Amino acid sequence: MTFPSLAPFEPRLASVAAVIADATRARMLSYLLAGDYASAGELARAASVTPATAIGHLGKLMAAELLVCEQRGRHRYYKLADDEVAHALEALSLMAERRTHAAAWANPTRQRLRFARCCYGHLTGQLGVEMFSQLLSKEWLSPVGDGYLLNAQGKAELDAMGFALDGLDKPSTSTRLAYRCLDWSERRDHMAGKLPNAMLTHCLQQGWLRRHAGERALEVTPRGRKHLVALLPSINAQ
Repeated sequence: MTFPSLAPFEPRLASVAAVIADATRARMLSYLLAGDYASAGELARAASVTPATAIGHLGKLMAAELLVCEQRGRHRYYKLADDEVAHALEALSLMAERRTHAAAWANPTRQRLRFARCCYGHLTGQLGVEMFSQLLSKEWLSPVGDGYLLNAQGKAELDAMGFALDGLDKPSTSTRLAYRCLDWSERRDHMAGKLPNAMLTHCLQQGWLRRHAGERALEVTPRGRKHLVALLPSINAQ
């Protein structure tokens, strides 16, 4: 039996990797890892290119389905397409620094980023890892499938700390609210999912955590130390 001669199969990985491999586009993607929408102008500044150059790069990222765009009046805003893209970028960052990790994260310029940062809507870095560890050790999370639910005790304790997480303790029994995600700087697990996203949103809205302008880095405010010390005891050492 003979088979027709076909062109060799090229995994889509090759074309997507080629889009990410450009240094300008990589800087844009890294900026968007915080999980927010950003304008073309903001992304141009983050990548140190002109707005016209940024538009060309954004078109390629859109064509590769790495970004989504929202029109707001006369302006367009860009965001990572979904959490799968965010996790893939974090995994690439982990792999790229596997031999230089210790030296890279000992650099003083990275210490704010290492301490706490926003990654696609959830808390990461040292505080993110500590938060997950504390929730597990206090047994406020219950395993479900490949993730975790917030149990009644956890909901009550977080309520007492001032968190507003209504409804997150009553999901369907098969729906995870949090799951493990390997942290870029710490190489230990933080948590991703609806629960950590809601917790970070609450911390930012209440002024417990504050974003550094133009960065993914987060800092704990004096008000945040008061509310979060029971969950994140290390913040008093900072």
